[in-house]
Amino acid sequence: MAAPIRLKDHERDARVVRSRVWVGVLFVLILVGILFARLYHLQVTQYEHHSTLSENNRVHVLPIPPHRGLIYDRNGKILADNRASFSLTLTRERAGQSWPDLLDEVVAVLELGADDRRLFERRVRQGRRPFEPVPFLFNLSEEQIARIAVNQYRLPGIEVQANLVRYYPFKEHFAHSVGYVGRINEQELKKLDPVAYAGTHHIGKTGIEYFYEDRLHGQVGYEEVETNARGRVMRVLKRTDPQAGVDLHLYMDADLQEVAEQALGGRRGAVVAIEPQTGGILALVSQPGYDPNLFVTGISFKDYAELRDSIDRPLFNRVLRGTYPPGSTIKPMVAIAGLDSGVVTPQNRVFDPGFYKLPNVKHLYRNWNRTGDGWVDMNMAIYRSNDTYFYDLAHKMGIDRLSEYMKAFGLGQRVTVDLAREESEGLVPSRQWKRAVRNQAWYPGETLIAGIGQGYMLATPMQLAQATAVLANRGQWIRPRMVRLLGDQPIDEPETPANVTLKDPKSWDHGIEGMINVLHYPRGTAYRVGSTAAYQIAGKSGTAQVVAIKQGEKYDRNKINERHRDHALFIGFAPADAPRIAVAVMVENGESGSGVAAPVVKKVMDAWLLDAEGKLKAHSGKVEYHPPPPPEEAHGQ
Repeated sequence: MAAPIRLKDHERDARVVRSRVWVGVLFVLILVGILFARLYHLQVTQYEHHSTLSENNRVHVLPIPPHRGLIYDRNGKILADNRASFSLTLTRERAGQSWPDLLDEVVAVLELGADDRRLFERRVRQGRRPFEPVPFLFNLSEEQIARIAVNQYRLPGIEVQANLVRYYPFKEHFAHSVGYVGRINEQELKKLDPVAYAGTHHIGKTGIEYFYEDRLHGQVGYEEVETNARGRVMRVLKRTDPQAGVDLHLYMDADLQEVAEQALGGRRGAVVAIEPQTGGILALVSQPGYDPNLFVTGISFKDYAELRDSIDRPLFNRVLRGTYPPGSTIKPMVAIAGLDSGVVTPQNRVFDPGFYKLPNVKHLYRNWNRTGDGWVDMNMAIYRSNDTYFYDLAHKMGIDRLSEYMKAFGLGQRVTVDLAREESEGLVPSRQWKRAVRNQAWYPGETLIAGIGQGYMLATPMQLAQATAVLANRGQWIRPRMVRLLGDQPIDEPETPANVTLKDPKSWDHGIEGMINVLHYPRGTAYRVGSTAAYQIAGKSGTAQVVAIKQGEKYDRNKINERHRDHALFIGFAPADAPRIAVAVMVENGESGSGVAAPVVKKVMDAWLLDAEGKLKAHSGKVEYHPPPPPEEAHGQ
């Protein structure tokens, strides 16, 4: 009988199942072992590391920006203040990868334009610390704050933040001296200390806001705060208060600044007033000006284009960056240089037929008075501003010697203490300069032109004011400066160039005597201005050509475009024998130094020296007025 056929081997199946179960159990045990090993590694071996990470996720250190130091004039008027403002901020870490979409939402909610949207994104993209809110819209109105509040639920990472921003109450009146702060740009961000400027979004850009940035900024403070998973602050764990910046007290006088601006009468020009004894800048006017508040939180494209493209160049600082031929304002300095170098004496005379000729040269170098002044000595040459006399004097001195003396007075160099970054050096030409820059020889005729402050010679109004202060101090150099006190401490005295020391100190008397006669002798070029003064003024007028006039032609203002007409200049100090103020004025295309610029100088001096009754103030050093004896004049031999 055949063996039965077994359809299934139960024993073998059982063995297979048991083996699979043991393999599964072993595999599970291995996985559990790995899991426990991993847990041990994380919880025991790396406990300190991960607890620190956890704590860092829970506790954040937030910077507290310091209050920027205030800026005051000499009488305590605030020139640069901090004003409460509301700004809109974005924290990218809280907004996630879709933060550009949030900006689109903000633009839609506030009904802004495409230009604003591009500006917002550029600001947000600036590199900052993690979890640090980046402000992108400033000076929010109440309506804008309300709109953001209503839509806050769909704007994660967007917050309205209250802070202090810079405010300039006098607006354009101190824009070119105090300067302004603006948002930190990417180039500045790379150079700044990220710790010192944590939480700070503004930095000094121009003027003393820039020069004293490290003192005005202050020291940042910090808060340790506990946050939830969304990054919202739950409580403050520790706080280190910031230290406010140092307040600056200036030499400048807001009232005198206003007088100087009004005296210019809206014309393009510059006024600088200096206190000779201290070098303190009392007034600094560059017209037209601009409102620096526009730059604090970011100027609009439209507003900047209007300023940039204006033909009157309101952004251009004429006092510090404007270089103009000084014209006849340098003649007293040239006269003193001639005396000190032994080229002339006060009694030497030159006959003026209305022109000057170099030997064997046909070209006529004209005097402004075409009919001539006859025989002219040094005194008369200054108060009549006689070109012929100074042509002859410059020719005798030579350009190199003339150049060295002009540099000693401060021309051709930066002269200020705390505005030097924005100063132009100007130009005092020399034989060596022309060879190096133009690869040309120097010609004698160019020396003559330099002797009356024309040709290649260029100076800023600030340099002219400093040269006037050196004259007032009879050679003593004190650099012009804006700041009188840092907090309650005086600033350190800077290094100054060597004093102008003359072989014979009486040479100062001869130069200054001619300047006094400019205003107080009937034939002086500015006698109409000086004759009404309650004190002695020593001054000198100047007219600087903008375009050259051909040989033999006369200046005809009606044939010249208004912006091509001569510049008007005047320098002066007063009282003449006890100087308390030195002033330089330049009026672009004003044409007449004595007729246009000199009245501005007198108005500034009157405001500083006289009281409400028209008498000299006690601080101005009251002096008795003694008219100088009239110099001898001879027309012909």
